[in-house]
Order: sequence, then structure tokens, then C-alpha cells
Amino acid sequence: MNFQVDFYETEDGKQPIEDFLNELDVKTRAKMISLMEILQEKGTSLREPYTKHLDDGIFELRCSSSVNVSRALFFFYIGNKIIITNGFIKKTQKTPRKEIQLAKNRRTEYLRRERNQK
Repeated sequence: MNFQVDFYETEDGKQPIEDFLNELDVKTRAKMISLMEILQEKGTSLREPYTKHLDDGIFELRCSSSVNVSRALFFFYIGNKIIITNGFIKKTQKTPRKEIQLAKNRRTEYLRRERNQK
């Protein structure tokens, strides 16, 4: 079963994860995009070491390269949709709370907009 991977979009049309991907070195960007394709194919059945549940329905896509460790946070939505909210370079052992909170805030905003469209 294929899933649809979408990037969270701000109200002014920006996609923060796209900006994040463009800031990565070529090797890490290619690896992260490849992991997103695997996520699209496997969805909820993709587990560690590729993904990990963090908190309250927020998951991380885990990418390690020789240059750095990066993460993309996402949540699942109705109809096999995966919404990727934000990405960051991991510098500490634990995922920063502010990144998880940012993903939650963007999920709340996404859900609000989805409800208003119906």
C-alpha cells in the first residue's frame, strides 16, 4: 500500500521542509529524499532504525550520513497521507523539545485548515 507524502505548507505557501532539504549537503539530501521514498512505500509499517515515534503522534524520519545526523518530523493523516512538518540537524542525543513542539503546532494548523476546507 502506497502512502502520499506531502510537505507541510505555511499559509503564505512556503514549505519549510523543502528549505531544510535545500540547506543539506548533496549526499545527506539524497539520502533523506531516499528515506522519504521508503516512507511513502512502507508508511506505518516502517520502523526503527528508519523512523521512531516521539510524542503524541509525531514521528521522526532518521537520516545519518558521514557529515551529520538529520531528522524530518511528520505525522500520519486520513487516507494514507503523511505530512512532513519540519527538519533539523541533530546536535544532541535527544530530539529537541522545540522541534517536536513545532511539529505539533504545524499539525494543529494543518488540521484546522483541513477542517475549514470542508
